[in-house]
Amino acid sequence: QVTLVESGGGLVQPGGSLRLSCAASGSTFGIESMHWWRQVPGKARAVVAEINREGRTTYAPSVRGRFTISMERDRTATYLQMNNLQREDTAVYFCNVKTSPDGFEYWGQGTQVTVSS
Repeated sequence: QVTLVESGGGLVQPGGSLRLSCAASGSTFGIESMHWWRQVPGKARAVVAEINREGRTTYAPSVRGRFTISMERDRTATYLQMNNLQREDTAVYFCNVKTSPDGFEYWGQGTQVTVSS
């Protein structure tokens, strides 16, 4: 069992920055990969960035070059540094982890990011 708690969301002007944090507790030794997703009302949740146990990262095309995902070596936290935020980045951001070998997934409660002038 893994519990995830996100923080760091808020209101920011276009062009601004925010850093989201996701604290993981419980059976963190089994975490294989950590992910950030986002969702806007009426749309499906979409993956934003991922990092695996080896530190390899992938990004959605819309955020590549602006967002950076990182992870504590013991996988007790993941972070999403978001720079040059745009209005279309407004969404609820969720932290998600996948564990091995059981293949379970866990989700945080989400944190709101609003980009507006």
